[in-house]
Amino acid sequence: MSELGVSDAWHDAPWPRAFFTAVQFLTRIPVPGGETRDLSTFPEDIKRGLQFFPVIGAVVGLLTALALLIFDSVLPLPLAVIAALAVEARLTGAFHEDAVADFCDAFGGGWTREDVLRILKDSRIGSYGALGLVLAVGLRAGGLMALDNVWLAAAALVIAGAVGRLVILVVMAVVPPVPARDGLAKDVGQVADWVTFWRGAMWCSPVLLFALIHDFTGILLAAVAVAMFVIWYRTYLVRRIGGVTGDCLGFSAYAGMILTTLALARES
Repeated sequence: MSELGVSDAWHDAPWPRAFFTAVQFLTRIPVPGGETRDLSTFPEDIKRGLQFFPVIGAVVGLLTALALLIFDSVLPLPLAVIAALAVEARLTGAFHEDAVADFCDAFGGGWTREDVLRILKDSRIGSYGALGLVLAVGLRAGGLMALDNVWLAAAALVIAGAVGRLVILVVMAVVPPVPARDGLAKDVGQVADWVTFWRGAMWCSPVLLFALIHDFTGILLAAVAVAMFVIWYRTYLVRRIGGVTGDCLGFSAYAGMILTTLALARES
């Protein structure tokens, strides 16, 4: 603290704090001041930090890609892909994978709105969740393996990491949060608009530009697939539960990563 009583820690300034709050929210990566941060500022910090979600996703993808390149030096590509995705799960605390399992359990096993919302709160995993998680991770791993080149797979991890978190911002912009619910969707859903999306795209613009140069057709296909998914997803969520929850946002991120990976792995 300075003599005026103001914190001298640079990471306590509003925008750095917002960025590191977003990192803490999406990953298990240690950040400056993370253990001593005042949680009372979380709602405001995460609202500011939403725009950093895509670039954080790209960084997670980059770290996963580095792990893939290391594993590929000693393992066949299929095993290297699985090992790299395990590293990614450790980096993120399996954050989006958990959302996939919860989403599949709730919407697979719940018949009414109340059933779905009740199951979403249940931390236990059921048969729908287990099957959905296996299929989701399997599709993503299969897409990376189908690229049949470790450098192409590494690039796909970075690109899909950014796109998946961009999808979160799109869904927040078009689907209102479920009324009377706690969590990310309720805390920031009202302020996550298209301005936030464009800011997020700006922060990860180098990755998006690289993606367009790397595989223009693949990125175009991914954009079309994601747009069709979001249109369907909005209709489905509003009809089933009246809006979006945190688990629904996490599922949309993983769906975005899958669709992007499969588009990049398409048959030429």
